[in-house]
Amino acid sequence: MNRESSSSAESDPPGPSGWPLIGSALESRRALTFLLENRREYGEIVSYEFIDESICQLNHPDDIEWVLVENSQAFTKSHLTKDVLGPVVGDGLFTSDGDTWREQRRRIQPAFHPDQIAVYGELMVDAVQRQLSTWDPGDRIEVNEEMRALTLDIVARALLGVDVESKIEQIGHDLDVIFARLGSVWYHLLPERIPTPGNRRFDRALSSLESVVDGIIAERRATPAGDDVVSRLLDPEFMDGEEMSQRQLRDEVMTFLVAGHETTAQALTFTCYLLATNPDVEARLVEELEDSLGSDAPTVAAMRDLTYTDRVIREALRLYPPAGDIHREPIDTVEIRGYDIPQGVTISMPPWVVHRDPRWYDDPDAFQPDRWTDEFRSSLPRLAYFPFGAGPRRCVGERFALMEAKIVLASIYQDVHLEVHSQTTFDVEYEITTRPKHPIWMTVTSR
Repeated sequence: MNRESSSSAESDPPGPSGWPLIGSALESRRALTFLLENRREYGEIVSYEFIDESICQLNHPDDIEWVLVENSQAFTKSHLTKDVLGPVVGDGLFTSDGDTWREQRRRIQPAFHPDQIAVYGELMVDAVQRQLSTWDPGDRIEVNEEMRALTLDIVARALLGVDVESKIEQIGHDLDVIFARLGSVWYHLLPERIPTPGNRRFDRALSSLESVVDGIIAERRATPAGDDVVSRLLDPEFMDGEEMSQRQLRDEVMTFLVAGHETTAQALTFTCYLLATNPDVEARLVEELEDSLGSDAPTVAAMRDLTYTDRVIREALRLYPPAGDIHREPIDTVEIRGYDIPQGVTISMPPWVVHRDPRWYDDPDAFQPDRWTDEFRSSLPRLAYFPFGAGPRRCVGERFALMEAKIVLASIYQDVHLEVHSQTTFDVEYEITTRPKHPIWMTVTSR
């Protein structure tokens, strides 16, 4: 099915023809719907143009496994990903390649060892209890805003070793501006150097966020001892006697600050919405919490017994994977399904599409945590489910994120019920991450 390029390979997979100069840029504003339509209309491999970029969309788990796992050394992060995220996270762990990435990953990996995550778990419990103390019965809360503030607090305290509570509102505003700009078609059509109102807002937000990051680094330099990631990167012994540059430190801290909280916040937001609109699932989750925890506060050790909560999180990540699309780029021409895919083409592998494929999931649009039996999981193609990516570049923070999600859900639903407010309109958009298009308003009720 997949092999290195041969002379017998065809050249152009099927796909939408698009418009002159901009290709399918207008259609891709409906990014997630557009990707699903491509799969339904053109099949396992789809080719389209996005302004001056050639995109090859893969929709079959076997092809995706070949790219991400079996032949990962033949692909790099796409230049499209680097062009979009580079202005924000620079050459951090998410965007770097080759020896730079391998060295960064080696140095950061110990911070996500299971023993260390257990230490972070205590900080997670404290953070969610502080957040819950600000909710009163009858309050109307915007869940996405609450989850983003909570996960930002957790990432800052656990991974960065600082308290950013006073800056959470500012960081949230800056990230909204940055994500809206990076996710816009106009970002690709109009160079950043053109002083449009959008570009000026982006520059101000990025400068503001970099100031926060520089402050975090300065604070950790002043008190370097700690188990957080920044302390490790500042420790010459941990860094094999080398000193990381200020620019590289900023890139790494920015990566954890942005990616480390945003993706988990979106996952928690969608999970809360799914629980509120599926009361039978919420009832089972609450029953498990009562049986396992009683009136005791959640602990890291207790999380092992919450098997139904695991299924709820897994199913929410299937329906609403924070990374709706994953990109790579071949180093040299490769052949996939009989087509030559040359160097420079962006390979698109959308979990959003694969996770909703009826070949792998009965009633794929339904929220059914019970589907995740051991038998069902073993029946799936390996890459029919990949919310954290796969292969050597699988998300380094996967265990951290899953523990965080579990502790947050256990803490919330042990104490309160969240009911969707009548003013809430639910829709989804893709701006770097899968996000609610509108505010998710919910009313807090004591349990």
